[in-house]
Amino acid sequence: MADNGPEASPRTGSAKMDPVLRNAIRYTISAKEYRTLHEYLLKQSPTIVRSRAPLPSKYDAAIKNKDDYNAAAIRASLRVFLAAQLGLKLWDIVTEQLLRRSKPTRTTAKSAPFKSPNFRLSISISLILLLHRVLHRFFTRLRVNLLTKDAAPFRRRNPRISKALTARLAPAIGSSLAGFVLGVSPGDQFRISVAIYLATRAAEFAYNTLEDDGWFKNRPWWFGSWLLMPPVFGQLLHAFLFDRDCFPTSYGDFILKNTPNYIQKRPPGYPSQLAWPTNDGIVDGLAEISKLNYPAFVSPILFPSASQTLPSSISQISPITSSAHPSIRALTCALLHPQEPSCLRTYISFFLGAVPMFAKFFALILGLFSLPRYKMFLKDPVKEVDQLAKTVLRMTIFVSGAIGTSWGSICLFQYILPRTFLPTQRWFWGGFLGGFWGFLERKKGRSQFLYSTRTSIDSLWKVGVKRGWWKSGKNGDVWVFVASLMLLNAVYEVKPNAVTSGVVRKSLGMLRGEGWVDRARLVKNEGAQEE
Repeated sequence: MADNGPEASPRTGSAKMDPVLRNAIRYTISAKEYRTLHEYLLKQSPTIVRSRAPLPSKYDAAIKNKDDYNAAAIRASLRVFLAAQLGLKLWDIVTEQLLRRSKPTRTTAKSAPFKSPNFRLSISISLILLLHRVLHRFFTRLRVNLLTKDAAPFRRRNPRISKALTARLAPAIGSSLAGFVLGVSPGDQFRISVAIYLATRAAEFAYNTLEDDGWFKNRPWWFGSWLLMPPVFGQLLHAFLFDRDCFPTSYGDFILKNTPNYIQKRPPGYPSQLAWPTNDGIVDGLAEISKLNYPAFVSPILFPSASQTLPSSISQISPITSSAHPSIRALTCALLHPQEPSCLRTYISFFLGAVPMFAKFFALILGLFSLPRYKMFLKDPVKEVDQLAKTVLRMTIFVSGAIGTSWGSICLFQYILPRTFLPTQRWFWGGFLGGFWGFLERKKGRSQFLYSTRTSIDSLWKVGVKRGWWKSGKNGDVWVFVASLMLLNAVYEVKPNAVTSGVVRKSLGMLRGEGWVDRARLVKNEGAQEE
């Protein structure tokens, strides 16, 4: 028995556990996770490690009387920090080494790790999670304590403060102050995009709340989120022409790539030593034509002896307009469809070419997004394939119509409007007309509409700053983020079902320390049990 004493002593339940080791384990893994780790990993480790590792029962006894809420919040925050660091590091590897391996690498000066953008972004996200949980619990407990009888004297002395702190939304609003930690992250495009995204989602869920409360019960049948598309497309098209530095590159590339009838490519047999305007050069030419109040087209074919058929500021488009059909009258038409004098035939031929192309594109994209629902396809393949085909068709016609109408409307305006009437603003109205094709997707296209709206808000803000319409305040995106988080938390507190995204509901549950749970379903299940 004496020989076994040294081996058994570290494992005796009466021996006190080292406080440093206990706290290190407590703020790293939970008791359940430690039990699993001990079961599958520590038992296979060397004897010296097993002798020093406390038994799960001993660890449970050491922390059973301690409040694990703050420890759980720290554990979650640390894991989010590590996951964000790992994800950003992998993203850097993909973008810098794989996607850019054809370009020469640049040697950049190394900065301290805590000053790197990845570290600042990771610490910002993890601290938002930690402070949101701590503040939510603090304001919840404070509200409960202020509602007790013992706090009646304080409520009488401070009625306004008491009313604010005991309100139902006090924990939701107070915990949202954690959003100010977003200011730790780099003030780049990502932070702006996050603020805009949260603002639009919060506005969407607030609208759902008002709709459920009957605020829009008498609305017309055609009213919906699709009405965002006309002003959104109008703003984007105008920025595409006149403020391309404030326009998302991906949007511009998508438009130029899928408008072959209006954006003239270099002919296959065109001499390589001769210049041909680039896509950006064509767009710049259209913008300059608008600023010049749409000068008439002088055909070099009809007037070969003319010394100058184009204004000097748009001479770069001469390779396209010099061979344009002589019967074309408008310079924009000579640039957009030089070989076809009829604007209507160009518009129709665009649809004939764009519809099959977009149908293939959306069939591939929507088909990939449908893969997680493969069980539904196996259960009722005819119904699911029919719904997928209808969605592809609606999206195809919507996008084709929006792009084609936005370009074709410029030809229309050339014939029905005076040259000097809204010379640059008519591009906005051309996109405005194109946005009405969103009516076809009015029932199931809210996510696409909101994505375009976020893109337009970002573009409009940059255009306003560039032109001096408003000033960019310091950390303005952080204030927008905090206000949006307050609205989102308030909606989730009052009416969880108004938050129509299950992922967002579960994310809010994680922020509050409730776990990855769907509160809306829990409320629904509780109501069903009571019935």
